[in-house]
Amino acid sequence: MPRDLFRAAGGGMFITLATDFGTSDYFVGAMRGVILARNPQARIFDITHEIPAHDIRAGAFILLAAYREYPERTVHVAVVDPGVGSARRPILIVTPRYFFIGPDNGLFSYVCEREGEVRAFHLTNERFFRHPVSATFHGRDIFAPVAASLTLGVPPEEFGPPIDDLVQLEPLAPQRVGENEMRARIVHIDRFGNCITNLTRADLTEEMIARGAHLLANGRKISSFRRFFDEGTTDEPFAVWGSAGFLEIVIKLDSAAQKLGLVRGQEIIVRLAGD
Repeated sequence: MPRDLFRAAGGGMFITLATDFGTSDYFVGAMRGVILARNPQARIFDITHEIPAHDIRAGAFILLAAYREYPERTVHVAVVDPGVGSARRPILIVTPRYFFIGPDNGLFSYVCEREGEVRAFHLTNERFFRHPVSATFHGRDIFAPVAASLTLGVPPEEFGPPIDDLVQLEPLAPQRVGENEMRARIVHIDRFGNCITNLTRADLTEEMIARGAHLLANGRKISSFRRFFDEGTTDEPFAVWGSAGFLEIVIKLDSAAQKLGLVRGQEIIVRLAGD
């Protein structure tokens, strides 16, 4: 299996779907049907369809947390698309190991930041679309059939012209402020109320923690770093390295978001030395 998708002529047989559609309507089923009608051999997997409605940043994080768990050449279709039918572009992104298809609204920002080397294409070749194309359901009429065509070996260049001005969200990395402080933020809150920050082990090392680094979240000092969720008490916020590789603020058996009054996007101060 080639590792360089820039020279590969299309995706593999795996397609994932990540949307804010939910499962009570026909949307997901229609997308799956379009894919299978074009390529009955495609294998379709659902990352989730419970991204909060219209929440591009939540979708960007969920895609970042999941995409590398799939085999190389997987085609990831992500649809959180409040601007569907407007001037926003439908796009295909090619990285050294994966393909991504969806709207050009920042949804793929974190993936592109991590992958570094990307090529992007504006999906304009209507030969690969489902017709007629609805103004309100590009997931079914553009993204799904393009994904299926990609798994059949169609080269990315066939779908439309290259572009180099992708819409980007704010950078994921925290900001260093002087020698002893960083400004991080909460990038996701999961269903348990755990607050996932944008801090990685490269940003906040074990040596920094050993020297007394701590967090300030809504004025609350968090200086306890644990290995797993059950180590804490039911009333003490602490930090743990989560499965997606980011530092999480949690409370055992409770919602840290509710208890501490934290929301997605909120700033977290990291003090790298003692008070």
